[in-house]
Amino acid sequence: MPKGEISIDERFCKGCSLCSHFCTRGCITIPGDRFTPQGYLLPVFSSPEKCNACGICGWLCPHFAIEVYKLTEKEPAAK
Repeated sequence: MPKGEISIDERFCKGCSLCSHFCTRGCITIPGDRFTPQGYLLPVFSSPEKCNACGICGWLCPHFAIEVYKLTEKEPAAK
């Protein structure tokens, strides 16, 4: 199963929480203790081990603040 990683750009995030609401695996949370430079609640990628890089959080972010990366394992070189 592919693993994923996300990057949240604090400059663009408006704290709307759509990413955490629609993450089917519960990887993103809004704990209420971190804020963006503009004062919005900042989501946290709290469970990276659950992420499968589906991209839903990035697609639903209306402010283009999330980038999703799919991590793949390198295959051994052929002999």
